[in-house]
Amino acid sequence: MPTEVYTDGACSGNPGPGGWAWAVLDGPWASGAEPHTTNQRMELTAVLEALRTLGPAAGELEIVSDSTYVVNCFEDRWYEGWQRRGWKNSQRKPVANRDLWEPLIHLVLERGGVGFRWVKGHSTDPGNDLVDALAVEASLTQQSRSGDHGPPHLP
Repeated sequence: MPTEVYTDGACSGNPGPGGWAWAVLDGPWASGAEPHTTNQRMELTAVLEALRTLGPAAGELEIVSDSTYVVNCFEDRWYEGWQRRGWKNSQRKPVANRDLWEPLIHLVLERGGVGFRWVKGHSTDPGNDLVDALAVEASLTQQSRSGDHGPPHLP
């Protein structure tokens, strides 16, 4: 059974101050911020930071995200077309956020054992609600936090 890792990104304005977060319920978690960014970049950063932190020793992972941008890239293998077209999207324009997509795709493919599942945001999923609250907090405070044994309770 893969370990579920919830991820989310938030932005106050788009672009604007942003925050990202990831969490394994009752396990490790982290959040961070960027002063000027977009929601999509924060969604990608959350997954990238989770995978970098958890590493292969964590075993199989299921990334649970409310971002169709993230989930569909891997589930529908958008990255294969991007690479084939020289990092151009289906409209032949440069792929947005390539600087985050490239290391993320490389890490997922190199590591193996990473699946993706979409969850509806703001729908009372406890894990999604938690990472949403952590990402929003990071976007507002512009401070990073982390821990090893379950994130703090947030309203």
